[in-house]
Amino acid sequence: MSSWEKAGFTISTDKQYLDTDVIHHFLSVDSYWAKGITIEKVKKSIEKSSICFGMYEGDPAKGDAKQIGFVRAVTDFVRFAWIMDVFVLPEYRGRGLSKWMVETMVEQSELKDVRKMMLCTFDAHGLYEQYGFQTLDDPEIFMQRKI
Repeated sequence: MSSWEKAGFTISTDKQYLDTDVIHHFLSVDSYWAKGITIEKVKKSIEKSSICFGMYEGDPAKGDAKQIGFVRAVTDFVRFAWIMDVFVLPEYRGRGLSKWMVETMVEQSELKDVRKMMLCTFDAHGLYEQYGFQTLDDPEIFMQRKI
């Protein structure tokens, strides 16, 4: 497990600190990509993800932290990572915390040497472009299956 601290905030990859109620509420109510998701599916997605990053006001290791952000990835830690469920609670936006979370994930964590990272976004292209994400070079080779 890793953690990073900055100006009274902490990012941790320790899943035991994640507040699934906060994550579930944001995803099921406030997100556009997982609206209506059940708490059971949120818990399963966290359990089965390779790595999760919780962002906290305070330090969860000291027991005095409030979860304010989240991101998770499914990855082999070498060639590919799919980044999902990225958020910072609305009342904490505008402080550079999203930038710090993405920067930590792609430049300092176990994911830093992964050859290809992918994600989907409708509205945060500018954020991710700052950290090397770009539109697909060859979208015609990608396929999807939706159920």
